Amino acid sequence: MSTEVVAEVVVRPIRDSDVEALGRVHATCWHETYDHLISAAAFEHLSPRRMAELWTHLASRGEEYSQFAALVDGEIVGFVGSGPARDDDAPRDRELFFIYLLDAYHGTGIGQKLFDAAVGEGPVYLWVASDNPRAHRFYARNGFSADGAEQVQPFLGEEIHEVRLVR
Repeated sequence: MSTEVVAEVVVRPIRDSDVEALGRVHATCWHETYDHLISAAAFEHLSPRRMAELWTHLASRGEEYSQFAALVDGEIVGFVGSGPARDDDAPRDRELFFIYLLDAYHGTGIGQKLFDAAVGEGPVYLWVASDNPRAHRFYARNGFSADGAEQVQPFLGEEIHEVRLVR
């Protein structure tokens, strides 16, 4: 008989009191996601404190933004955000701005819960690093496909090539 304890997963709206934890998780997720695309030198200037400062701004966004945190046993392990499209040639009215989950929780279904909370089943688009196969598989499972648009996005003083996916 198994005595394995299942962790409690909660997905809830981001709160102002989350900014420190979000800063730590965001910095870690960027390392885990982009280490193969960005130099170690670029990451030297990334700190949980600087990311917390960014979250102080993001957490105060208006109601048109959907931002959620995923917590496991009370600790933030991932986050997501969507809102009004930012691109002049946006293929949809809503954009998924970001979704990040600590590597240790990939494949647990938490990423899907975050995604569903922020965008549901409606039409939406997003930009994703072209060299991020795990993310591409996740988005394909959720009905996204590339529309041919590409961009080079500044990232920590360097650049990441991105493709646009639409559903």
